[in-house]
Amino acid sequence: MSNLEDFLSSEEEQEIVQAITQAERNTSGEIRVHIESTTKLRHYDRALEVFQKLEMNKTEQQNGVLIYIAVEDHKFVIYGDKGIDAVVPDNFWDSTKNIIQECFISGKFKEGIVEGILKAGDELKSHFPWNSNDKDELSNEISKG
Repeated sequence: MSNLEDFLSSEEEQEIVQAITQAERNTSGEIRVHIESTTKLRHYDRALEVFQKLEMNKTEQQNGVLIYIAVEDHKFVIYGDKGIDAVVPDNFWDSTKNIIQECFISGKFKEGIVEGILKAGDELKSHFPWNSNDKDELSNEISKG
């Protein structure tokens, strides 16, 4: 899959946005998805750059999570802000990463992203539970580069 426009249909993108909305109902954490064709940077470094460009580092509890995907490179990164890193074990994202990876290997890209989002929301709710004062601080739309 090398064409960014062919990676997901508009219907699949809407299912991903709905998954973000569903996941964020249980946590104060903020989840975003960014998709681009490729990068010349290390993927982790590019994910950090996108994280900051999307101003995900400005959430009140520093609990934003970015799922970054470089389609042509066949790489993805799950990047969590420092508020998350301060309270979770080092392997915190492994189960989320594994779910996404298994689906991607099978060519089920939308399913992998949706399952990853829902798993990330489940993981976040134990450390950052939703409460009545929470507000949606970031857009749930997919960003593209």
